[in-house]
Amino acid sequence: MKRHVSDIAFTPTVKAVQQRLGSRKGYAAMEQRGGWRDSITPELKAFIAERDTFFIATANAAGQPYIQHRGGPPGFLKVLDERTLGFADYSGNRQYITVGNLEDNPKAFIFLMDYANRRRIKIWGRAAVVEDDPTLHEQLSDPDYGSAPERFVVFRVDAWDVNCPKHIKPRYTVEEIGRLVPLPENHSLPPAE
Repeated sequence: MKRHVSDIAFTPTVKAVQQRLGSRKGYAAMEQRGGWRDSITPELKAFIAERDTFFIATANAAGQPYIQHRGGPPGFLKVLDERTLGFADYSGNRQYITVGNLEDNPKAFIFLMDYANRRRIKIWGRAAVVEDDPTLHEQLSDPDYGSAPERFVVFRVDAWDVNCPKHIKPRYTVEEIGRLVPLPENHSLPPAE
């Protein structure tokens, strides 16, 4: 049986549900046309470079899922090569749920949203926490951030897909609004947090 990149999400059970609910034929046709990708294209790289936020999902050894928000300057999630993403992990609430989950289970998922343009990208893969790596420090650290990273997360891409815009409500950052709406003289927008 031929394997498709989308099989990472479309398990036999999912395919059976798709069949029962009427969407399997369309997804089978998508698979025959080549379907999802497993390497980073120039378009995906550009999309990632514009993001200042994303969500990473992990699960512990018992399968309990967890989603964590990550934010930073645009492009803080970096493309290291055609199959690898990475980001610097700075001090936060110090719960270390994602770090602990990745010690038990390397499977992870990144969810990227562009609310203004109603686009979302889903990325499946495997992630690892790396500490004290000078090469990653050079590639992923932001000297202007004002804090030193505690560690780095390296994410190996197994599959990705662009999701439809249906049901995405446009939202805009303070910076996007400032570019679209002229402000009165001597007025500035509050800094983004």
